[in-house]
Amino acid sequence: MTRPASPVLVIGECVADIVRSGEGPDRVHPGGSPANVAYGLARLGRPVTLLTELGPDANGRLIRKHLESAGVLVRAAEVARTPSAVVELDGQGRARYTFDIRWTLPPAELTEPPAAVHLGSIAAVTDPGAASVLALVEHLHGRTPISYDPNVRPALMGDRAGAVRRVERCVALSDLVKASDEDLAWLYPGERPEAVAERWLALGPSVVAVTLGAEGAFARTAEGGRVVVPAVPVRVADTVGAGDSFMAAFLHARAGGADLSVCLTRAVTAAALTVARPGANPPSAAELAAALAEADGRES
Repeated sequence: MTRPASPVLVIGECVADIVRSGEGPDRVHPGGSPANVAYGLARLGRPVTLLTELGPDANGRLIRKHLESAGVLVRAAEVARTPSAVVELDGQGRARYTFDIRWTLPPAELTEPPAAVHLGSIAAVTDPGAASVLALVEHLHGRTPISYDPNVRPALMGDRAGAVRRVERCVALSDLVKASDEDLAWLYPGERPEAVAERWLALGPSVVAVTLGAEGAFARTAEGGRVVVPAVPVRVADTVGAGDSFMAAFLHARAGGADLSVCLTRAVTAAALTVARPGANPPSAAELAAALAEADGRES
């Protein structure tokens, strides 16, 4: 009998995204960067456990149902209320967030070693819960592949120097790091994304990938490799969850043994599918495969 694959462990926040566009009533979407990555991985067929916090409220029930519908195993500590964020969209569908969130994750123990660990965003740098996250990641460091996406939220990061220290601690614990050019611009004003990628590689990761919005994405490796891929042209509904879809597709491809160019191509395609529809709605495996096949047909 074939033993089921161990799940990927994603650690981090769930957030109810209250999307406000000025056109009609507010819409509530399940969100939170790590939760979106977990959902995206599950949609692509990867077994996933999400270690998180949820409240016993309507938003918590909505998020749990959403995650479980894709097959995510939700392991949630109960808090008084589920975190939320008002998401205001500009004319180009770009999102600006106003958060109502605390992160208090208690120490956690694992019943089995995960296939990989992903951490990110608010949960990796916000005390008191960040201490539990980092203790678990430090325990697994060197034995389990670890990925990290800072997904910077300036309003929650405190002073820049302290935020950089906390982010770089997570980078140093990771094998794969992904960030957006906007993340890097806030953390390191005036520095080129390529230069920051080099700085982070020196801290320990084997791969650093950077998304560039409409310019696509690039990745650098510790061995000196560099891959660049263009963005997929798409009509943008909103950008909510695009980076998380990128991360999920990249991790899924990399776990399957794909080379760096293939990982990036699948990731930018998944992100394009996500921005073409409202909310953090990443593609299924079938949708991603169809989009990649269509792109191959256009190029042949």
